Amino acid sequence: MTDAIRLNPSQGRSASSRKRHWLRWVVVGVATILVLVIAGLYVFVHFLGGATPAPLTLPELHATGAGVGSTSIDGTWTAGKGSLAGYRVREDFLGPGDSVVGRTNGVTGHVVISHSQVSSASFRVDLTSLKSNGKTQAQFAGILGTASHPDATLTLTAPIVPSSSPATNKEFRANVAGQLAMHGSTHSVTFEITARYGGSTLEAVGSVPIVFSDWDIKAPTFLQSSGVVEFQLVMHR
Repeated sequence: MTDAIRLNPSQGRSASSRKRHWLRWVVVGVATILVLVIAGLYVFVHFLGGATPAPLTLPELHATGAGVGSTSIDGTWTAGKGSLAGYRVREDFLGPGDSVVGRTNGVTGHVVISHSQVSSASFRVDLTSLKSNGKTQAQFAGILGTASHPDATLTLTAPIVPSSSPATNKEFRANVAGQLAMHGSTHSVTFEITARYGGSTLEAVGSVPIVFSDWDIKAPTFLQSSGVVEFQLVMHR
């Protein structure tokens, strides 16, 4: 005669209940860890990272007065000391907050001007040298994928024609059309620059609005989904 062993229905319900409780605690634990990691990075950037740098502007003008330049602006201008580039992104943790800013002086490139018009221009930014509050941030290097895509490039796609001939030490504005390549993707961009011709120097500042998904960049949840690439160019012939 074979003995049949039957499970008490109450024991089955108890085991099922314990399993559901266990899964619930695992899910809660994982969610808590994720929240703590995100909040920790946010607290570091927002409270421990220092003051947010102001948007880039033209360098302070030391020369006096403004007037028509005695020499032509035509020629090839090369980016040099004083040039900066980087990103600026608004925080979006529990509502809009301050901005996260990264910058580098690893900027190279040139502008060719003929008959007072910019006929070609190309610049390269070393993303591996980006720093936020004076330090390289591994988290943002991962977001930008600098291991595989260490550079960003901006190339002019249409001539820049100023409304009038640049006057020495006087600011002027111009609209720019170009292509921005980074993170393995290239897209057309349009933006405005503010420039100044100083005889021996040509300076320009501007910011390029970007939507991160266009370049397949996945920003942390505490940041907004768009930002700007900003630059300050100091060029010599």
